[in-house]
Parts: sequence; C-alpha cells; structure tokens
Amino acid sequence: MDASDVIDTPIPKSFDELGIPPALVHDLILRQALNDGKTSTVQLSEKICISPVLIQIVIEELRDLRYLEVQGLDGRDYQLGLTESGRSQALDRMALCRYTGPAPVSLSAYTRVIADQRADPKINLDELRDAFSDLVISDRLLCEVGPAAIAGGAMFLYGPPGTGKSSIAERLLRVYGDYVLVPYAVEVDGQIISVFDPVVHRPYQKQPDDIDRRWLVCKRPFIIVGGELHREMLDLAYQEGSGIYLAPIQMQANNGVLVIDDFGRQADLTPQELLNRWIVPLDRHIDYLTLDYGMKFEVPFDAKIVFSTNLEPKTLGDEAFFRRIQSKILIPTITDDQFDEVLRRVAESYGVTLTPDASTHLRWMSRELGDGDLRPYLPGAVCKILSAICTFEEREMVLDPPMIERIASMYFTHADDTTEEDLMKAAMMQGMPMAGMPMQAMPMQTMPMQGVPMQGVPMQGVPMQAMPGMAPFDPRVTAEMSSSSVASAMDQSAAPPKPKTSIFAAPSPNNDKTETPSAGPNWTSAAAKAVAALQEDDEAGGEEEAQPPEPLDESTAETF
Repeated sequence: MDASDVIDTPIPKSFDELGIPPALVHDLILRQALNDGKTSTVQLSEKICISPVLIQIVIEELRDLRYLEVQGLDGRDYQLGLTESGRSQALDRMALCRYTGPAPVSLSAYTRVIADQRADPKINLDELRDAFSDLVISDRLLCEVGPAAIAGGAMFLYGPPGTGKSSIAERLLRVYGDYVLVPYAVEVDGQIISVFDPVVHRPYQKQPDDIDRRWLVCKRPFIIVGGELHREMLDLAYQEGSGIYLAPIQMQANNGVLVIDDFGRQADLTPQELLNRWIVPLDRHIDYLTLDYGMKFEVPFDAKIVFSTNLEPKTLGDEAFFRRIQSKILIPTITDDQFDEVLRRVAESYGVTLTPDASTHLRWMSRELGDGDLRPYLPGAVCKILSAICTFEEREMVLDPPMIERIASMYFTHADDTTEEDLMKAAMMQGMPMAGMPMQAMPMQTMPMQGVPMQGVPMQGVPMQAMPGMAPFDPRVTAEMSSSSVASAMDQSAAPPKPKTSIFAAPSPNNDKTETPSAGPNWTSAAAKAVAALQEDDEAGGEEEAQPPEPLDESTAETF
C-alpha cells in the first residue's frame, strides 16, 4: 500500500486550522531563533513545520512586539535575529520549556486521526502463510492466530518456554501492510507531549508534500517490552530538563502493536498492577493521563495489545481480566518432523553440515536431558554453540552425535555434577584434552574416572571395572567402550533421568513417546553404544525395523 493512502490532513492556512495557541507558536519561534543565533523565514518554517504563510504572520507579530528584527534579505527570504528584549523573553520562556522543533498538534486532531486510522486488516490463510513464511508453523495454529490478529481487542499467547510465542508476536505487524500518521508532539493545556520516537516509529522514506508537516507518515508502530517494563512507562513522564512530557508506551503504540513479553516477570510491575491499570482501557479503548500539576484528560487507546507468557494463566489474572482479552492461544511444543525442519533451516543459515543421525540424536537428547519434549528454540541454540566451538578449535562445522553430546553438556544444567572432579571426568571422557595432559598418555583401559592421576595412585593402578562413581550411561560420556563393557556398566549405574514434563496440564503429542537415537558408525558415547547394543539384540530377536518418518509437509510445520 502506498503512503498516499493515509488520512487527509491538509496544510493549515490559519491559526484556527493550526489548532494550538498562538502564544505557543511565539515561544517556539523565539526559542528556535535563540538556538540558531541567526535565522530566516524559510528556516523557521522548515524546523517548526508550519507553512511559510503562517510563519510570516507570526514574524510580523513578533516584530511589532520588538522581539525580532530583520537583518537582511536573501532573495525573498527575510534574515532574522533576536532583539535584546527578544533575547530576554526567549531566555525566560526557555526556563519554563526548552523544547524546539516541530509544532505540536491539538489533542482533538490527534484523537480524530487515531480513530480514522484504526486497523481493519483483510487477510486469509494463504496470505498469513506468506507473512509467517520464515517460521515453521502449522496451519492449525495459523487458523487461530489469523482471526485473533485481525479481530479487535487484545491477544494472550501462552505456552511452555521456547515454543515461539515471541517470534509469532513479532510478526503480527506483517498482517498490516499500510501506513499511518504519527505526530511529532501533542499539545494539551499549553503543555507539549512528545509522541514520535525514531526508535519505535519508522517514517516513510519520501514524505508527501500535501499533508500537514507536523505529522509523519510511518509504518504502523510495533513496540515489544519484557522484564524492563515498569509502572512509570504506562503514564506521562515529565522531563525536568526540557520541560516536556514523554508519551507512555501505549500512546506511542497507537494504531500499531504493543507486545508485553514475559508477562508476569516484570520486576517493578506485578500482573495485578498492570491489569488494574489497563482493565478499563482494554474494554473502552480510552486511556486517562494526568499532567504533572494534576490535570487529567483522555486519549485514544488503540494499540493491539499482545500478552505473551510461559507462566500458568491462572496465576496472572482473574476472570474479569481474561474476559476482556478476546483471543487466548496456546503455543504448544512441536512434532518430530517440525523439529527436524527447524534444525534443517537453522543449520543451513549457519552453514552447518548435519550427519544423517544428527536430528534423531538431538531429539532424543532434548527429551532425555533437556525439556522433556521438543521446542523450536533448541536447534538455534545448538548451532550457535557449535559455531563457537568450531571457531575456537578451527574445525569444520559438522553436527554429529558426539558433538551434540558435548554441546548438551555445555547447554543443559547438571544438578548432580557439582564438583570440579565431575566436570573434569566428563571433559576427559568426551575426548577433550586437559591442560598439560595429552589424551594419548592416558590409556582408556586404566584411565581414572576424573581424568587425572589420583594422589598416590599411578595411572595404571585403577582398572576400568573399579572406577568409583562411574555412571557410564551418562550421554555426555564419549569414551570408546565395547558393547559388553557398556552393558556391564549399565547394570551397575543408576537409571537415566526422566524427561521433564510441560508446565501446562495438557500433554504434548510428543510427551508420551520415548525416542532412542539410531546408532551410527560415528557414535562414540557410552549411551549411543548401549542403545546400539539393544537394537542389535532386538534385530536378532526378529523384531521389525522401524519405518522412517514421512517427509515433512512444510505447510503444516510449526513455529519457532
């Protein structure tokens, strides 16, 4: 959509059309002239964003008051400067407010434009697929997100951590393909409220020439805040140094999207405080703000509010609050095929080579050591760590089961491995040399469990069978062991940890499925060889070979 489709805001040709007090325009020109030292009619028109016709009227008024004087003529452009009384007046006004720049618009004009620009997107499933094409997301989930995005009211995205709630929220703006008008500032009772923020608002590259220049044509705003959100950001913030007010985030996000990420984890704002602050605006689309000296006024509340959380919804609000949220969408964990597609895309973006058994092993590792299910954040985290390891060790970026186990030992926490000896043991058994101790000097048959000589005991003095505290089924262990040794050690070790369960009551389709990775020739871990031995026994017993998974249908993949 072209920027010319924005709401019509004609260039004001009189003070009545300008909509703000003439005294405020006088102050703006005096402060601007004081800052510039020497100025002109054209320069003032450009900086204050008022037409040259109106600027000329104001200049004549200020000359009559002996605040400005003409110091020359450049073509048809007056060169202007402050008189002594004009400088004194400008300094007095500067003590009250130091704002210079585009003139504000009136509150009534702001309210009218925001109402006229209310979003009314028209989108179908095919268009939504295109908007979310860089994510792996199922049609079932799109059929919930689509209606929620185009409907009025707030959205509530909830689900376990790492399932893609923030990624979905960040792409909701793609549903809106149009532009809106954003004012530089709004005037209320002679006070200036700054609205435009170059960090939040993205102006159209070529602004139209036929609109009021106090407005900027921008893409619909998108603001996302998380744990840094505090209560002061929800109200006007008076700036002592400049004498103006900063608009709250919901006012900056009007006609756009405001995402409250990690809802419930704000350090300075409890869920109850936020809900109490917004319970009326969410229902009536009107917010009430208060100036520093107590004057209260209403402004439009027209942002699409999206709450995103991985906490239990019942711990965040009561029935009255959730009744005001029209759409509540669970973002679940993903299936095996969807996980493999996420891994394929991420590996391709990082330039990582995947071995045939990498995805199977990573899925198994996630269920056994990680979240207990499959979540789309994990492939990105794994590839990022892999890139760091390969850069550090100057090796090719190949993701195979031994590397997956090494990354898992770095990424997942280990409550039981709390001593330095445990960490050294794991490092040595993964094939990582310790400082001053080359691996070839330590035969595997007689290597101590901690990977270093025990005090008073020679290296050859501790046979493998007598290693104290050994847990050979730990998937991080990557020492070469025969299938018979692994089976013997597994009988003496504790059972592997159970997969973690989801924080929500509804089980994931994957949670009731225990997966073991296929044993490839490159696997060196004790866990992998143990699984391989079990698979060989099953094959010898005549069990049927598992069928490979069906190829992925990208149109039904889930998000990350």
